[in-house]
Amino acid sequence: MATVTRENIGLLTDKLTVTLNKEDYFPGFEQSLKKYAKTANIPGFRKGMVPAGLVKKMYGQSVFTDEVLRTIEKELNTYLTKEELDIFAQPLPLDNDARSLDINNPADVSFAFEIGLKPSFDIDTKKIKVTRYVIDVTDEMVNQEIERLQVRNGKMTEPEEVTGDDNVLNVTFIESDKEGNEVEGGIKKDNSLLVKYFEEKFRKKLIGKKNNDTVVLQLEKAFEDKEKEAIIADLGLTAEDGKRYFKLLITKVGLVEKAALNAELFASVYPNAEITTEDAFRAEVKKEIENYYAQQSRNQIHDQIYHHLVDHTSMEFPENFLKRWLQTGGEKPKTAEEAENEYPSFVNQLKWTLVSSKLATDNKIEVLPDDIRDFAKQQLFSYMGGQLGALGDNQQWVEDYANRMMQDRKFVEDSYHRISTEKLFGLLETQVTAKEESISAEAFAEKLHHHHH
Repeated sequence: MATVTRENIGLLTDKLTVTLNKEDYFPGFEQSLKKYAKTANIPGFRKGMVPAGLVKKMYGQSVFTDEVLRTIEKELNTYLTKEELDIFAQPLPLDNDARSLDINNPADVSFAFEIGLKPSFDIDTKKIKVTRYVIDVTDEMVNQEIERLQVRNGKMTEPEEVTGDDNVLNVTFIESDKEGNEVEGGIKKDNSLLVKYFEEKFRKKLIGKKNNDTVVLQLEKAFEDKEKEAIIADLGLTAEDGKRYFKLLITKVGLVEKAALNAELFASVYPNAEITTEDAFRAEVKKEIENYYAQQSRNQIHDQIYHHLVDHTSMEFPENFLKRWLQTGGEKPKTAEEAENEYPSFVNQLKWTLVSSKLATDNKIEVLPDDIRDFAKQQLFSYMGGQLGALGDNQQWVEDYANRMMQDRKFVEDSYHRISTEKLFGLLETQVTAKEESISAEAFAEKLHHHHH
């Protein structure tokens, strides 16, 4: 009778040895051989009429080996299920050599496997302390947003010359020397820029320029910092190339005539709200900015919760097993050195997977098919720029879109993961201890900036 023995060989690492005697696998082997004889296609013999001895001679060893390995695997899986072992990945073979199996000497066989056991750990979410940032939305922020909306909904005009910071310039960057002589085989690239993107001193050189005029610039001195990075990248260069010179050819001067603050603009920006006064428009803009920052603040709380759970949940791992699994468990084998380098980030992800799975189970987080359907509809809504609400969400084509997305396996898997994560963090947010702190938009942005670096 088949037996499985278990012994501990390291931290959260056990060795399982599956032992079979001849009676465990030989009847199965004989049956498999008979089946094979019925289907074997050997020249000179009719199908199913091949002599048993010939089949055994030609294919016996491989059928014998397959049957022994199949029986080993079956016994191993039965043991894992019965003992309810919570393991990482799959058992890894330990120094087993199938080549030693001999059809002419069917004896007792033993195969050993290494398993990595998942750790047990505790989480008390009520002990997690977070800061809920409340961002001050100032009149200046509302004014800037209204101006942006006026520009976005404005009309492009083509004045004769550059008059100020709000002019839009269609330009061609032509690589040159300091004097503006073109570099043979140098970079030539079109772009569209606002005058205010240029460094303040340089802007004066642009005032009065017309179509087909040129001006020579050095990248690092001509632009404000943020724009400089984007322009250097657009030219296919790196920060080290900032000293290069370019001749800037102006191909068109433009100016956006801002939309007036009137009912037409209000209806264009908020088609589903009946806004008739400037005060009501300002209030709606302010509400939208507040909603945006409230969501950013929630994301930041989720980030704090995530880091607290990963950094402060004490957990041990079967390190040697996992490193060995990293080497052999993927699509492409890895070297011991590659596995060693990948291990820290891999174990961090593993830790979060274990923590989030436990929390989802403990809190009975569920994602239902209707959640995924609604998510698909919301996605369509955002693609339409929010216009779907004006049409109502019961349109047949909306249902058709949701039905189509439900057939897309990748979409369903990605959506399931996203919705599950959102539900989990939404719940954790209600369990942790949060203290509120007022903060300016600039200081909040600085916090996010430092965190990402």
